[in-house]
Amino acid sequence: MDVSDRAPSSASCSGGKDCNPQAPTIFELHARNSCDTFSQHPAMESPFLRRCVRAAAHTHRHIRRRPQTQQCRYYAVPTDSQGDLLAAPPIRLDSRSDYGNSQPRAQFLDDDYRRKNRRRDNDEDNREVDLHSLRIVPSSPSYFTATPQYTDDLLHLSTLSRRHKLLPVLAPGQAPRIAWKTIDQYKTELAEPVRAKGYNALLKLLKQLNYIHPSLMPEEVKTTLETFKRDVQPYLNVPKPITVDAYGVSVAAGRRKSSSAKAYLVEGTGECMINGRTLFQYFGRLHDRESAVWALKSTQRLDKYNVWALTKGGGTTGQAEAITLAVAKALMAHEPDLRPALRRAGCVTRNPKRVERKKPGRLKARKMPTWVKR
Repeated sequence: MDVSDRAPSSASCSGGKDCNPQAPTIFELHARNSCDTFSQHPAMESPFLRRCVRAAAHTHRHIRRRPQTQQCRYYAVPTDSQGDLLAAPPIRLDSRSDYGNSQPRAQFLDDDYRRKNRRRDNDEDNREVDLHSLRIVPSSPSYFTATPQYTDDLLHLSTLSRRHKLLPVLAPGQAPRIAWKTIDQYKTELAEPVRAKGYNALLKLLKQLNYIHPSLMPEEVKTTLETFKRDVQPYLNVPKPITVDAYGVSVAAGRRKSSSAKAYLVEGTGECMINGRTLFQYFGRLHDRESAVWALKSTQRLDKYNVWALTKGGGTTGQAEAITLAVAKALMAHEPDLRPALRRAGCVTRNPKRVERKKPGRLKARKMPTWVKR
């Protein structure tokens, strides 16, 4: 009897009714025949060969066979037998949703499924809100940072800088001078621990936006810059011009350290009176005498004007340099063209330097006591 007639091979089995998955395979039949042959001829029987044949038969018998199923194709265009093609329900992040189970984004839904989900949505709409399960969503994405308001301001300024970077800007040094809020004022307003490095980055963006041409500056940029300005702008204070009265006298004031002076300048022969005394009587040091009239001496006007000054406070050095500033301002009222020469001589700008205060534990401002070993 032919082996193929008794045991059809797995390749010829198509999964029909006539296919018996329990029927022995060709390999099993050959193994059985070999065992019968070995049993009939003991001389040919070998323990090693017998074990190999049995292991091969046992392994082949326990191989899991793949079940053959009938393939079913579904097309994108629904047919009458498939039903309507509808989108899957949205994922609901509540206790009843199976979040984490992979579900298709689109599937065929029958009428019972749609009716059940419609009833479920109506129940959820009428359900009372559980306050314990609510989660408040922050209005700003920077809420969980240490400085949310500062981060929002920095991001807003960066967005404005990128959005309007193609607008024409003013020449360097031509932007309007603005007094921005100090870091202490900004920290007090926000109540956040803003560092100096972060605030400098904020000021850098503000100065970039301030250089946009005023005629083309957008309204949103103007509104943003106004929020960072000080309430009082010192640069808007225009100094009152010094004029010469009908008698040819110009009056100006000057300050240095804790001294203040007021000088009256009029055309004359070069006389100088300070608090009712002459220059040589009031100042004993030669340096103080030259400092008091340095504005006239640097412009070679020492013998063309008379000076009458009133000074108070501080010492002789502070009073002499205060008179220098006052005389320079009064001289510019008579001859405005002398301003560049007076600026080169250092007579126009007030000297803000003051004596450094003494610290506890030190002999002076910085001097330490002498170290003694014993």
